[in-house]
Amino acid sequence: MDKRYQVFVSSTYQDLQEERQEVMQALLELDCIPSGMELFPAANDDQWTLIKKVIDDSDYYMVIIGGRYGSIGPDGLSFTEMEYRYAVSCGKPVIAFLHKNPGELSANRTEKDPDSITKLNDFRKMAEMKLVKYWTTPFDLGSMVSRSLIRLIKTNPAIGWVRADQVPDENSSKEILRLRKQVEDLEKSLAEARTQAPQGSENLAQGTDEVELEYSFVTKDPKTYKRIRYKSDFITTWNELFSRLAPFMIDESDEQRLLIAINDYISESERGELKQEDDFKGKVLESFEINESNFQTILIQFRALGLIIKSNRQRSLRDKGTYWSLTPYGDEIITQIRAIRKE
Repeated sequence: MDKRYQVFVSSTYQDLQEERQEVMQALLELDCIPSGMELFPAANDDQWTLIKKVIDDSDYYMVIIGGRYGSIGPDGLSFTEMEYRYAVSCGKPVIAFLHKNPGELSANRTEKDPDSITKLNDFRKMAEMKLVKYWTTPFDLGSMVSRSLIRLIKTNPAIGWVRADQVPDENSSKEILRLRKQVEDLEKSLAEARTQAPQGSENLAQGTDEVELEYSFVTKDPKTYKRIRYKSDFITTWNELFSRLAPFMIDESDEQRLLIAINDYISESERGELKQEDDFKGKVLESFEINESNFQTILIQFRALGLIIKSNRQRSLRDKGTYWSLTPYGDEIITQIRAIRKE
C-alpha cells in the first residue's frame, strides 16, 4: 500500500521564499505532502488553532531558520518559534535547518532590533538541542532536506496517508478482524497442544509404568578367549528410559546414538547382577545390545506419547539416517524428571 507523509514546514516567509521553494520541491520529489504557513490567512487566534491542527495531522515537522526571527505572537514569541515549541510538545519528529553563517546574509534578510536578535539567537540554541543541520544556499538546503528526511523516516516511522480507494471497506475490515481472531485462536490451540500430552495418550503405558526389555550380551573367558552370546531381559520404567534418551534429543540425535545410549543403560543396569551368577563369575561381560524390535517399540511409544518427533532439518544427500528431537511437551517432561529439586 503506497503511503505518503505529511511534512509541516515552518519558517519566516519573506526572507526565505527561495529556500522554501527548494524545500517544497524536495518534499514533492520524495512523494511527501508539504504543508506550512502559505496555507493560512493573517495571524489571529483562529489561525493559531488551524496551525496546531495541521501540525497534529502532520507526520514530521521541520523548521528553517535564517536571519529573521519573524512576526511576534500574543505571547511575545514569533509564530515560527511557537510552531516549533508546539511540535516538540506533541512529540513530533522534528529537524531544524539553520543557516550556517547568518551574519553573511544581506541586510534585508536579517534582524535590526536588538531584542529580536536576542530572541533569534535563543531560538537557534533551542533548536540545536534537537536534530539539526546547517545550510548556506537554497540548493544546498534542498538536497540536505532530501537526505535528512529519508533518514528521519527510517529512524522514526510514522503513520502517513494513503488513498481512500486503498483503504479496506467496512466489510473487508470486519473479515480481516475475524480472520485475525481465528489465527490467534489457532495459534493458541497449537501452543497448548505442543505443551500437553496428545489426546488419547492417557491410555498408553508411560511414566512409572514398567516395561520389559530383551537384550543380548557376550561373555569372554579371559583364559581361553572363548566368546559366547547370551540373551536375557530386564525390567525398567518408561520414565527411566526417557530420562536416559531425552538429553541427546534436546537438539536432535540420530537413531544410532540413541541405540548406543540405551545399550549403555542396559550394560550399567545389568552387568553387576549378572556377574553374581555362577555361570558368569570370572568372565568378561561386554557387547550389551537391546533387541532391535524392542528399540523400535520404545521410539514408537515415545512418539505416540507426544514426547519426540522426527527431525525435518535438511541434510546432505549422503546422510540417510533418521533423526529425532524432543517436542516442547517432551522438553517439559524431561525437565520435570531430571531437574534437581531443592531439599
